Amino acid sequence: LTAAHGIDHARSLSIVLPAVMKVLREDKRSKLLQYAERIWNITVADEDEKIDQAIAKTEAFFKAMEVPTTLTEAGITAGDIDNLIAKLEKHGMVALGERKNITLEVSRKILETAL
Repeated sequence: LTAAHGIDHARSLSIVLPAVMKVLREDKRSKLLQYAERIWNITVADEDEKIDQAIAKTEAFFKAMEVPTTLTEAGITAGDIDNLIAKLEKHGMVALGERKNITLEVSRKILETAL
């Protein structure tokens, strides 16, 4: 996002992080539950509701900081996603994340979710 659209790192994170949480929800379930409890003090019993609230609070925090939380807010459209995916592939960024499980397909889904 920085190279292709001049979006600084903080704003890139405010846009992408909530989408990553949504798309990789099951893969990151235990960490999201910890995050909900330790950062946001969310104590509801239902785990899915806990994760939903944590994601919502994260987005609300970014909005309060007046940074974008969607690609659309940053002037990026669905039509730009193919170019972003092509750039990831060109630079060999085809297995991202701590587990290297964020493929180009998953990256596309994250970007689409971030619209």
